[in-house]
Amino acid sequence: MFWNYEYVNPEYFWLFILLPLAIVWYAFKRKKQVATLQMSSLKGFQDKSLLPRLKPLLFLLRLVAMSAIIVALARPRTVDISSRTKTNKGIDIVMAIDISASMLAKDLRPNRLDALKKVAAKFIKGRPSDRIGLVLYAGESYTKTPITSDKSIVLGSLKEVKYDSRVSGGTAIGMGLATSVNRLKDSKAKSKVIILLTDGVNNSGTIDPKIASELALNFGIKVYTIGLGTNGMALSPVRLRANGSFLFDRVKVEIDEKLLKEIAKVTSGKYFRATNNKKLQEIYAEINKLEKTEVEEFKFYNYDEKFRFFVLFGLGFFLFELLLRFTVFRSFI
Repeated sequence: MFWNYEYVNPEYFWLFILLPLAIVWYAFKRKKQVATLQMSSLKGFQDKSLLPRLKPLLFLLRLVAMSAIIVALARPRTVDISSRTKTNKGIDIVMAIDISASMLAKDLRPNRLDALKKVAAKFIKGRPSDRIGLVLYAGESYTKTPITSDKSIVLGSLKEVKYDSRVSGGTAIGMGLATSVNRLKDSKAKSKVIILLTDGVNNSGTIDPKIASELALNFGIKVYTIGLGTNGMALSPVRLRANGSFLFDRVKVEIDEKLLKEIAKVTSGKYFRATNNKKLQEIYAEINKLEKTEVEEFKFYNYDEKFRFFVLFGLGFFLFELLLRFTVFRSFI
């Protein structure tokens, strides 16, 4: 049980050094405490009583009493710690994800979209105190999941994200950004963030990305933009086969980095370029560090003092030793 205790005054354990000294002193003085008589034969005086042999028990009881008192002086106690957290500044985040056909390119493994889903899921799990929503866009945009604190819903929706031919026909960055702004404009959170990811250029939609970024600025929304795709050529889908599967060929990667940088700059965000799986992971890890939720933790300590038990234990043994000394062992003192 001793290893479950904490000791307020552990320096008193140095007093245990006195116990070996007491044992040495007792062994040295024991013979001098008993009177001796020299005789030619002790045959007629042999005493078969056990009491003289048990007399060292008195010294042992005193050692136990001293040990208990030393432990009591060290003040043992148990500590029960309970904690409660309070979120001071929550963050509302919308992840705007490009789901155009080019997101099936295989320059990231197994492809851009699946690589993103894996990294984004880890990011979501690492934001327990924030609300997160999902917006998907290609030729059009729509809300997959409104901002919510239920991470199981967001993760379930993210798992379902895939290329959707119903919204294909280009990359509407402006519409994806505008839809994300619409999800956050009424938010009461202390901080509002959009993480907009694309692997192409704005070539579709009815909303200019620059206008959408101005809307984000007006509503106090910060936008982090990510350009996804390797430098040079990438194995990308170019057309559909008769059976509905994609035919892949090497295509030049085109990302409107100038536009993405401008969106990030206008909204006080930051632009990133992810050219491989590792870089994509590092980007989300950096965003995770940049947007920290302030969480205050309160700890409550409940102390249960145990020294009283050792005091009573030690006094009990000391009194028992005195009782034996002045009763049972009195004739031998």
